[in-house]
Amino acid sequence: MPALLSLEHLEKRYGGDRGTLALQDMSLEVGVHDFVSLLGPSGCGKSTVLKMIAGLLPATSGRIVWQAGAAESHADDIGFVFQEPTLMPWASVFDNVWLPLRLEGVSRAAALQRVNDALQSVGLGDFADAMPRELSGGMKMRVSIARALITRPRLLLMDEPFGALDEITRSRLNNDTLQLWQRHGFTTIFVTHSVFEAVFLSRRIVVMAARPGRVLADIAIHEPYPRSEAFRHTARYGAWCAEVSAALHAADEHHG
Repeated sequence: MPALLSLEHLEKRYGGDRGTLALQDMSLEVGVHDFVSLLGPSGCGKSTVLKMIAGLLPATSGRIVWQAGAAESHADDIGFVFQEPTLMPWASVFDNVWLPLRLEGVSRAAALQRVNDALQSVGLGDFADAMPRELSGGMKMRVSIARALITRPRLLLMDEPFGALDEITRSRLNNDTLQLWQRHGFTTIFVTHSVFEAVFLSRRIVVMAARPGRVLADIAIHEPYPRSEAFRHTARYGAWCAEVSAALHAADEHHG
């Protein structure tokens, strides 16, 4: 699998030379159409990594290298789904999804088909005119995903998007995320605290050490796609979860 981007010895320190060292020597290669989950103790820098890839935070040292140049030139290739849906409460579902195209100068009329297609792809084809207050938590997150995908990014960054949802909704959105990933061929980097979610979704699970964050384990999940609900009930799934849990437990004890 060819590389889409590489993180090379990233370091992030907050508050100057004597401040908090959040990341240290964080190196990782992510392939085209990879699905990589970042797993680690709270505060290990998982979200920081995503924000640095997205250009929302500068690195203290190290660099991010894309296939065809510097990360800055690839801002349009990135979609970001945050922990909260971050929808504009005064705007309809359609207008929330249209926003990234609108910022690029695409008119509402010109965006109509793309927005409707994006909503259809997340199961919200009939909700274009709804307001965010009328939606459940899961539906709001679907809108957020549609908005992130509307620009047809090469890379989708997902920062613990389903953590606040009930298990049934979370499981359904896991399935939907994999279907979208397979259908559209983008690369995904997914932050989660759930071993079970990471094993179900991922080609690879990167386990990060407790602060300062860095890669402690890179576990390839050798299971075919598509993955159905039945996979969650297999002995293989249980064995993968046990292996990843052991790596996570080791990470929690690995300081400095």
